[in-house]
Amino acid sequence: MKIGIPREIKNHEYRVGMTPSGVSMLVKSGHDLAVESDAGARIGFSDEMYEQAGATIVGTPADVYDCPMIVKVKEPQQSEFPLMHEGQVLFTYLHLAPDPVQTQSLVDKKVIAIAYETVTDHAGRLPLLVPMSEVAGRIAIQAGAVSLQMANGGNGTLLGGVPGVAPAKVLIIGGGVVGTQSAKMAVGLGASVTVVDKSLERLRYLDDIFGTSLQTRYADTGSINELAVESDLVIGAVLIPGKKAPHLISHDIVRQMKNGSVVVDVAIDQGGCIETSRPTTHSDPTYVVDGVVHYCVANMPGACARTSTIALTNATMPYVEALANKGWYKAIKEDAGLRTGLNVFRGEITNASVAEDLGYQYLNPEKLVSVANEAA
Repeated sequence: MKIGIPREIKNHEYRVGMTPSGVSMLVKSGHDLAVESDAGARIGFSDEMYEQAGATIVGTPADVYDCPMIVKVKEPQQSEFPLMHEGQVLFTYLHLAPDPVQTQSLVDKKVIAIAYETVTDHAGRLPLLVPMSEVAGRIAIQAGAVSLQMANGGNGTLLGGVPGVAPAKVLIIGGGVVGTQSAKMAVGLGASVTVVDKSLERLRYLDDIFGTSLQTRYADTGSINELAVESDLVIGAVLIPGKKAPHLISHDIVRQMKNGSVVVDVAIDQGGCIETSRPTTHSDPTYVVDGVVHYCVANMPGACARTSTIALTNATMPYVEALANKGWYKAIKEDAGLRTGLNVFRGEITNASVAEDLGYQYLNPEKLVSVANEAA
């Protein structure tokens, strides 16, 4: 199979869909790789490295999108939609629920779009979301700490304090991968950390691994509101796979928060879990609402693009190999977890949450694998 790796064009997005090592693995399996020129140059993966791995370097996005399968990092941008064609396999992060324009474009193009963020493993976990959630969770605390500095609009509180001065209060909403990684960073810096979650099992786990170094609370509305107005830094780490994130902090609560406090909404890819959140970019990452600094960069792991690219390739390669070696139909038929990643199929929405949130008719992907051949 011929597989295209485009250069990412989202604002300050320097990740690339595959490392040279990943390319080498696919080439050895008999596949042809077309990598757009300078796709990985900013993070130390030169065109020469990709050529040595066996790829062909191509000069334009059109050359890449001529391939029957595309592997990338972020959702296609406006200029990339016209380059797609019917039946093309697109394997990337999509986050469709809060993005009706992208969703309609993929439906119109009749592509076969498989979203990293909804692929599951045998235990129902999200193996292709985990590495970027780990990166984003750690970056969230770094970004929050910098945003708290006076020059960046914050209230001048140092996360860990100093002897004789209390540390910053950090609230983490959601105890999943992002929340756990944020907690590790915040605790490590000496902050006073509270994690809220609706899963008592998860709260017990966090209590076991962190002990008395953080507090846990059940995530009811009263607790979240109470903690938010007391906090210097709030991390939004909520995820409902495939669905738009619920607003767990209202604009009214934001008005009551400390002047110069900071919110970092990691859930912004799925619409954000704070009512006043809107997507920002690495070139203009923050804005202020009612005295509260908002950091809502929609591709946070792109800030550490080299680490993120290597981690992502490690996770995606088994799935890329399955799609390339077997073809999309056999791959999703044999792997129920990969089948959950199918979001768009030849003009139909095949993810129930996306269909519900955006008002599309839902096509159950199980129907696709009940037929005898790919022509379905």
